[in-house]
Amino acid sequence: MATASYFVLAVFLALASYQVFASDPSPLQDFCVADKHSPVKVNGFVCKDPMAVNADDFFKAANLDKPRDTLKSKVGSNVTLINVMQLPGLNTLGISLARIDYAPLGQNPPHTHPRATEILTVLEGTLNVGFVTSNPNKLFAKVLNKGDVFVFPKGLIHFQFNPIHDKPAVAIAALSSQNPGAITIANAVFGSKPPISDDVLAKAFQVEKGTIDWLQAQFWENNHY
Repeated sequence: MATASYFVLAVFLALASYQVFASDPSPLQDFCVADKHSPVKVNGFVCKDPMAVNADDFFKAANLDKPRDTLKSKVGSNVTLINVMQLPGLNTLGISLARIDYAPLGQNPPHTHPRATEILTVLEGTLNVGFVTSNPNKLFAKVLNKGDVFVFPKGLIHFQFNPIHDKPAVAIAALSSQNPGAITIANAVFGSKPPISDDVLAKAFQVEKGTIDWLQAQFWENNHY
């Protein structure tokens, strides 16, 4: 009986530990500025020598108050991400942010962040936003105006669209990871290198292989800059 109780306790602790480390781990010191030049490979980045850390490690003149160019984007948006790659002081702190500029009728197409929940705040304009749950795929959508906030749960496919034909929109997003990652659905499905077999995609989407071949021949751009 004691052995069984010990086993149940061990399983419970293992599951609890898994939940704790399912996202970015909590820091064990005040900061761990990323040393991106270290040859040591870890999950994240090795800490820079604390004696060599200075205020610039926590600072970036990102000019997030300045509009971004959306004209070059086929989808009509420009995502300026500030994560640990741009700001080493974010290492182990479990947070990042992005400014998103939308052209009139522009969108941040359906995508997912595999490592982060996102909270979006509209700074200017109007956005039609939403996310889709795991199967059976229920859509939660809302029209947001200036000052409104919306949450996209971690890992779920979501999007933002500016429905106004003559006015741009701007939003700021906070994400719960130092490196949230982004998988743009159309790019991943039709623009992977090497490509997914058109036999697989034709059956999955219930269309002719010629349609898949045409989609795979398009230029699938990245709107993250």
